[in-house]
Amino acid sequence: MKALNQTANERLLIEAAKHDPARFADLYSRNFHVVYAYVARRTASREEAEDITSEVFHQALANLKRFEWRGAPFAAWLIRIASNAIADRWKLQSREAADPPDQELSDPSMENVERKAELFQLVDRLPQNQRRVIVLRFAEQKSIREIAQEMKRTEGAIKQLQFRALEKLRAEMEGANV
Repeated sequence: MKALNQTANERLLIEAAKHDPARFADLYSRNFHVVYAYVARRTASREEAEDITSEVFHQALANLKRFEWRGAPFAAWLIRIASNAIADRWKLQSREAADPPDQELSDPSMENVERKAELFQLVDRLPQNQRRVIVLRFAEQKSIREIAQEMKRTEGAIKQLQFRALEKLRAEMEGANV
């Protein structure tokens, strides 16, 4: 039932964004982490991952009117755009350099995309400080020391927040059987 409500809600968000591009921000915030994580694992640097992720959402917004709802998560469409953007970047780089990249291009299964989307939704439901630590630590890849300085807390406090957040995520994922 929960998945059905999320699907209906996502479809409404897409329709709203088609009529008012300012509403695309909702889709962006719901899907940013999934797209960024997908791109970051397939690129050489954070800057490249950020560039491609930005390009994905720019293309998605530009082509949103042509998006047709087929029951698959919106994130799947974004991942397809990301996959194409990465492939285009690799083709361009291989033309510029003699050696093609040695990473394989592979689309994740729909189940994998849904699993990641569920994880990011669980992260969004964490208490604010725990969520911030998880985002800074894993999405932005900052050290415990950097996070402690940014949040004006001790390193021990940051480690404890991270531990609690990961325990909560683990319990919720096991409970949801994700």
